[in-house]
Amino acid sequence: MDSAERASAARWASYEEAGRLYGLSRWTLWRWAKAGNIRVARVGSVVRVDVASVERFLEMRADDFG
Repeated sequence: MDSAERASAARWASYEEAGRLYGLSRWTLWRWAKAGNIRVARVGSVVRVDVASVERFLEMRADDFG
């Protein structure tokens, strides 16, 4: 299982793992977190991104060209 598969199976991922999973930069994820669009948790110097919150935010931003 590679890191993207582990990140998708896990609820929390590093910025790097979440970025690879969704094709986003660490900077974009950081800005979204700072703006309150996605959830992050910090324990000491370790930061983890709530993968479900990234998926929800992307879904809200998706255009419906149906």
